[in-house]
Amino acid sequence: MKLLIKNGRLIDPATGTDNTYDILIDNKKIKEISSLIKKTPSIKTIDAGGLVISPGFIDMHVHLREPGFENKETIETGSKAAAHGGFTSIACMANTLPVNDNRTVTEYIIARSKEAGIVNIFPIAAISMNLEGKNITQMDDLVEGGAVGFSDDGKCIMSADLIRKSLEYTKMLDVPIIEHPEDHSISGDGQVNEGFISYKYGLRGILNAAEEVIVARDIILQERIKSKLHLAHISTFGSIDLIKNAKKKKIKVTADATPHHLLLNEELITTYDTVYKVKPPLRTERDRLALIRGLQDGTIDCIISDHAPHTRDEKDKEFEFVPFGVIGLETSFSVIYDRLVRSKVINLKRLIELFSTNPAKILNLKTRGMVKPGLPADLTILNLNKRFKIDENDFLSKANNSPFIGWKGQGVIEYTIVNGKIVYKRS
Repeated sequence: MKLLIKNGRLIDPATGTDNTYDILIDNKKIKEISSLIKKTPSIKTIDAGGLVISPGFIDMHVHLREPGFENKETIETGSKAAAHGGFTSIACMANTLPVNDNRTVTEYIIARSKEAGIVNIFPIAAISMNLEGKNITQMDDLVEGGAVGFSDDGKCIMSADLIRKSLEYTKMLDVPIIEHPEDHSISGDGQVNEGFISYKYGLRGILNAAEEVIVARDIILQERIKSKLHLAHISTFGSIDLIKNAKKKKIKVTADATPHHLLLNEELITTYDTVYKVKPPLRTERDRLALIRGLQDGTIDCIISDHAPHTRDEKDKEFEFVPFGVIGLETSFSVIYDRLVRSKVINLKRLIELFSTNPAKILNLKTRGMVKPGLPADLTILNLNKRFKIDENDFLSKANNSPFIGWKGQGVIEYTIVNGKIVYKRS
């Protein structure tokens, strides 16, 4: 099937492109990019005049819950949510039931994603068996089965020896370790950021140091090993300083941040609204501004949603007893574009790097994250002038635990195209 996109502004940081083009798609791939491609009645055409065409967005940190927790989300509903949010590819974390610590689970996830036929799904396998932090998984077999990286996300690898060996093994496999930096001996059973607000409102706190100790430890190991280390959902100014200094020393480390840590701070906890209970916790305004500077100077390499769906009943309890996490696949682009690009904190090219170019590089997805003839036709088409209001009734996810419900702004997804197929069109 052929598809022609006319008159769109193509912005692709990977190729240095920023101009108006027509794009012809044939047999799932980009066939031609030109200033003028003639329309024919037999080819479906999208008029992209006034719209922006981006390489398909990639979210490298998503919890799809399947297998095992299908009451929260499934591969199909998560894929629909991803397409709604402009994501053509997502990488799903291993904390399922059973855990994705063996090739059978990895291949099951890939098979289910193909059955759904919506977005590309790339499994992240567990570093340790059953996420117990004791014995390393059979990493080579998992990579052969389709895993593109390793993480015990939700649990930090507390053993320095285990993370050292993991980095050494993955160096041979050329895939990243995605670390959840949290020293559990420091964070304990904390609920929110430790500081004035936690003391005043009687909530158990999590020190910044819980994150920073692990960031420092892993950077020290990585300096010697020179593997691929990626630090997930960074939240403190201290972590930003550590990562920035590591990059100055040419240590191979990358990092990401979430929209909720970039746009929200701990003051929201004073409402006791459980939607704001996340891990790492929402931090101080000083921390949030440090993350923003990290976006601007390149310390932060990409933005992830850390999409973590929970049932309404799970989040409708006393603050202390609800699980951590928010959803974000369907809102990430709009809130970041509206709050950070429209206000000129970052520019549109940088946003596309954070959402597409850099995640593709980190996960070594060589045919994704750029728009070139011969590559799969994964495209996100943006309407930067369209106003939005985030309404939970519009969500395609099973969950509604979003901190951005009710937000208004400008900038929406117009089309999501995966392998040449329109998988989402704004109605």
